Amino acid sequence: MTATTETRPRPSIGKALAAEYVLLVRSIATRGRLVAIGSLAIVSVLLAVVVRASTPDDLLVAAVGYANANIGTLIPIAALVFGAAALGDLIDDGSIVYLWLRPLPTWVHVVAAWAATVSVALPVVALPVVAATPLIDPSAEAVGSAALAAVVGVVAYSALFVLAGVRFRRALPWGIVYILIWEGFVAHAGETATKLAVRSYLRSILSSITDVEIDLGIFGLAVGIVVPLLVSVAALAYGSRRLANTDIP
Repeated sequence: MTATTETRPRPSIGKALAAEYVLLVRSIATRGRLVAIGSLAIVSVLLAVVVRASTPDDLLVAAVGYANANIGTLIPIAALVFGAAALGDLIDDGSIVYLWLRPLPTWVHVVAAWAATVSVALPVVALPVVAATPLIDPSAEAVGSAALAAVVGVVAYSALFVLAGVRFRRALPWGIVYILIWEGFVAHAGETATKLAVRSYLRSILSSITDVEIDLGIFGLAVGIVVPLLVSVAALAYGSRRLANTDIP
């Protein structure tokens, strides 16, 4: 079964998007997921306390290192857990057909899933990371760079992993491979691989604002912000097209 395009009166796009957004937030924000990811966020905050207690020689470098570690691991993992489930779970169990009963363009479903993922991931992981950064260094550069990189990261990774949930059955393994293998190792292999890693752009945001050198942080601030946002738009557009051609047994 594929998304239908029957000629029926269309409900208000705005109201439909809002209603589906609320539905998907409730769907992905399960107790198990919130406890698992929230526990990782708590560990991250405790790590910031440990880093500060170790009295590092350069507080700014230590704060950037802390933000970099979380933006490269905790944030993409949270976006993967929530984003892949947003539509992926509905496709896997066939309940996506109930969304298709409403005569809406498929982009509405994808954008609602992305917005739901961002809304859950921001307070669960991005906010704790940003709030913990000033425990190490309260300077505007440290906190501002962490906040900007975290927000851009949540936006970009959420779009990518919502797409993964539409494109792949059981998207979690694919996402883990991307985060740990591609961004963790392959991105260091050459300039082309670096350009295809979201993490490199987020590191560039941190590096550009703080003037702290970070591996793979080779782009300017504007590029570090704009490219992940363009990736988000492209992922959502492709996800919408892919969902329209998805077959449900």
